[in-house]
Amino acid sequence: MGEHPSPGPAVAACAEAERIEELEPEADERLPAAPEDHWKVLFDQCDPGNTGYISTGKFRSLLESHSSKLDPHKREVLLALADSHADGQICYQDFANLMSNKRSNSFRQAILQGNRRLCSKALLEEKGLNLSQRLIRHVAYETLPREIDRKWYYDSYTCCPPPWFMITVTLLEVAFFLYNGVSLDQFVLQVTHPRYLQNSLVYHPRLRAQAWRYLTYIFMHAGIEHLGLNVVLQLLVGVPLEMVHGATRIGLVYVAGVVAGSLAVSVADMTAPVVGSSGGVYALVSAHLANIVMNWSGMKCQFKLLRMAVALICMSMEFGRAVWLRFHPSAYPPCPHPSFVAHLGGVAVGITLGVVVLRNYEQRLQDQSLWWIFVAMYTIFVLFAVFWNIFAYTLLDLKLPPPP
Repeated sequence: MGEHPSPGPAVAACAEAERIEELEPEADERLPAAPEDHWKVLFDQCDPGNTGYISTGKFRSLLESHSSKLDPHKREVLLALADSHADGQICYQDFANLMSNKRSNSFRQAILQGNRRLCSKALLEEKGLNLSQRLIRHVAYETLPREIDRKWYYDSYTCCPPPWFMITVTLLEVAFFLYNGVSLDQFVLQVTHPRYLQNSLVYHPRLRAQAWRYLTYIFMHAGIEHLGLNVVLQLLVGVPLEMVHGATRIGLVYVAGVVAGSLAVSVADMTAPVVGSSGGVYALVSAHLANIVMNWSGMKCQFKLLRMAVALICMSMEFGRAVWLRFHPSAYPPCPHPSFVAHLGGVAVGITLGVVVLRNYEQRLQDQSLWWIFVAMYTIFVLFAVFWNIFAYTLLDLKLPPPP
């Protein structure tokens, strides 16, 4: 998703460290990007004793002399990294991280704990930006709590690939809804149509052995009022999050919320069907809102309190609609209307897995202990739900509604 920063200054630092005192301002040699094994060779040229460290003083001086080759925001990051090392040295791993645009935990902590504060003006104060630059800056302030992350994202984002996951899912949901609307000749409260549950995408408790239904139910919505709110939230919240964190991470949170929603229904509301993408939507929105609350002072999005209130009101209204519909007299007795428990499953995923994903911009999730704790919890829940679906329905002698 991100574009690699220009490697020229740091590579030149290694090549010329022996003669820093004689460096002329016009020395403007641009070296190509190199793989990590080649970086190791260059690093070793500056480290004849094979200590694994190079001098931050020489590194900082070379950054200053080659500043014209660097994006100003990336130059700030590298200077902050150099100044943050009290022992006056930079290790090879930090060198490799900055050259590859990978920021490990140690890399971030070195910057955040550095004794040099970022002294240039905030990204929000920069003038003369074109429309696409203003959009990227807006997304950065909407989703990232730290100025250093916002600047890094602003310089690295290339829109390649674009936020395809959320857009594709949204288009598919709209397409299936329109198809069903034409087939049933009903767009408002489609779920009340007697033939609605006959669609093979809907999760139905009697057909729970058909595993695809635990996921494909997101393409069926109770009506245009249900679809409309989910689509708005997916586009307003999901697309910016995908632009920052990538399709893999956001898709993981979304799909985990969807699966958790249907499994939660199969455990807690065993006789009800499930429709709608609210499990995935609520996972993303809950993670985003929790991230804002946990980083309240750092989040600089405008009117954040008002917007959080509006988001919570919209989510509450949608949840209230789902609860009302669940207990409304069914159009196809004895089967009840679709369950609302999928919303709660999505929220649970959002405030656990989702928060860890959003709090670790460009960090490796496998290095986060909380990530593995929540993955283990999610896995245990999925296994429990699978065994529940296999054995509990029989042991409880539950009377399920007939197949649609």
